[in-house]
This record gives sequence, structure tokens and C-alpha cells, in this order.
Amino acid sequence: MRLLFVGDIVGKPGRRAVRDLLPELTRRRQIDFVIANGENAAAGFGLTREIVEELFENRIDVLTTGNHVWDKKEIVDCIDDYESLLRPANYPAPAPGRGSVVMPVVNGGHVGVINLMGRIFMQPLECPFRTAEREIERLRMRTRVIIVDIHAEATSEKIALGWFLDGRVTAVMGTHTHVQTADERILPGGTAYITDVGMTGPFDSVIGTRKEIILERFLTQLPNRFEVAKGDVRLQAALVDIDPKSGMALRIERLSIPLAREDATG
Repeated sequence: MRLLFVGDIVGKPGRRAVRDLLPELTRRRQIDFVIANGENAAAGFGLTREIVEELFENRIDVLTTGNHVWDKKEIVDCIDDYESLLRPANYPAPAPGRGSVVMPVVNGGHVGVINLMGRIFMQPLECPFRTAEREIERLRMRTRVIIVDIHAEATSEKIALGWFLDGRVTAVMGTHTHVQTADERILPGGTAYITDVGMTGPFDSVIGTRKEIILERFLTQLPNRFEVAKGDVRLQAALVDIDPKSGMALRIERLSIPLAREDATG
């Protein structure tokens, strides 16, 4: 089984990269299942129903999120309508939506996905480590292939979770920082790991936002309105080859694919 995890989709440029690059990528690399973090897909903050449906139409099987999941208020009312749209599983129980899911693969088998959020420099949610244990126990009743999105700020917390879950899940994929790390590997127990999958969006920016806006904020310390940048659009992702019988990863590869320049600035 071959699985693709697409890094944080940022705004319209990121959605354009998904639309224009993902279908051909899945065909050419014979990808069986696609997961993407979409919490920044609506103008850089949150999701709307329209955008959720647009992303699902473009070959994404499961959407994960993070701390920006509730930024567009309409998602609170519609998140329960989508089985494969996740919010972090360590939100308190009364929160709408779900934190994990098991979905069928077209060519046979199932993939379980768990969405978690870290706590260092983030909201003080329930423990992601204990939440992961609980969700894994439940999902393993249906599949051995389990992918974890750890949406977190601190690299130490992500790496610790990778070691904690080594041999118990197929892959631990970091999101949130929008900067792809070069530490992809298969841990000793057979779990694929990367600290951050990266960003799908404009790289002529500061992690997706117009660089002039961010520079002004750093220089003046005054609040200003963030806007998604446009130039140098790329799709970043991690490709994982999986043994479906054991649920363990065989190989992990980083991808960073540019959108053609004439398509990337509109």
C-alpha cells in the first residue's frame, strides 16, 4: 500500500496546488490513499463547507486539522456531516466532530487516521500521548494501518510521540510549523516518522503569509491583518510505502513539487 500525506494547505494557492498537482501525482506514483492537513485552507485560517467539499473532490480521502479548525464558525455546525474531516482527538468530549476515523482503500484494506494536537506553546488540551493510546486500541480492532497527524509547535514533543508510538502505528506525521524537516526515517519498530511534512502553498512568504506583513509586525510589534501570499507555490508531502499485513512502514520519502510559475501567481 502506498500512502501520501500532504502538508498544511494554505489558502487559495495551496488549494490550486492540490487541484493541479495531486491527481497526476497520485496516478504517476500509484498512490492508494491521501491524507492532508487542511486547517489553513480558507484564506489561511480554518475551513468552510465549500472548501472541504472542494478538497475531497481533488482526491483527498481524509482531512486533518489543528488549532485553527474552528476559525471559520460555520465549521462548528457542519463538521459532523463529514466522517473523514477530523479535529484533534484530544479536544474535550463535548467538542463537535471526531478525532479519528477508519476509511476503506479502493484497492482493498482500510486506513485508520488519528488527529492529535500538541500542548507545548499550544492550547492545554488533553494529553496527546494518552489520547493516542486510547484511539489506537479502538482503531486496531479494524485495521493495522494507522497514521497519526501530530499538529504541534515543539519538535521535542513530536519526536517524543514518535518514539512513544514506534511499533504501534504505521506513521507519525508532524504538521503545523509549515517548514518541511529533513529527518524522515523508519524508526526501529517500523513506524515512519517526520517532524513536519511541510506546507502546500506559497513559499514567497513567511510560512504562507505575505512577508511584508510579517516583517511589519516584527519591526513595529503592532497588530495587522494577515494575508496569504501568492508566489512560488509548491505541494509538499510525505510518501509512505506500507506492508498492509503488519501495518508497518517500509519506506518514507519527502516530496516538494513546484506549481508551474504561470499557474502559481494568480
